[in-house]
Amino acid sequence: MSTANPISTQTLRRLPTYYNYLKSLPADVKNISATSIARELRLNDVQVRKDLALVSGGGRPKVGYVVEYLMNDIGRYLRYDYVDRAVLVGAGNMGHALMCYEGFAQYGLDIVTAFDNNSSIIGTYINGKRVLPIEEMGSICSKQDIKIGIITVPSAAAQNVCDMMVKSGIKAIWNFAAVKLNTPKGVIVQNEDLVASLVVLSQHLKKGSSEAD
Repeated sequence: MSTANPISTQTLRRLPTYYNYLKSLPADVKNISATSIARELRLNDVQVRKDLALVSGGGRPKVGYVVEYLMNDIGRYLRYDYVDRAVLVGAGNMGHALMCYEGFAQYGLDIVTAFDNNSSIIGTYINGKRVLPIEEMGSICSKQDIKIGIITVPSAAAQNVCDMMVKSGIKAIWNFAAVKLNTPKGVIVQNEDLVASLVVLSQHLKKGSSEAD
């Protein structure tokens, strides 16, 4: 596997798509080419070859990749063989849904617990995991060496939660609040703006409707 060149965010976003496609193939498909992957996923075949070359050296002319080995290479690069523990703050509807999503496990993510400041939620269980007072986040993160935090609180509270996560040793934040977070150097933030995504879908629908009129 070649790691000489840094992998771009765009490539990182595509790698799980390749992995999921390979995983969906019938068991009797043993080899596959980058061109075939590109065609099925409607991507540029040159880009697919470049992406795969960054994480796997197993491709062969006229033979392609061994599906099993390519999956292992992608999964290893994405750390699917390693469990990253995470905590979540905000045990409302969004937080509850994320805590109950079983699919994270196959990608190496374990949300160990949720925190909240709502006394009616604290002490309850979500998917077998107890909701704790937010004041306990620091000690939990320290004891379990947790480096990933998920924010699902209202926008007005997000920066304060972010600051608490940073103080607790969190180095990567998955932010579902519709606000830009200020973080110190060395802390990575991945924003998921659901409203913006909805606006894009809505505009595409409007455009399609106007073209049909």
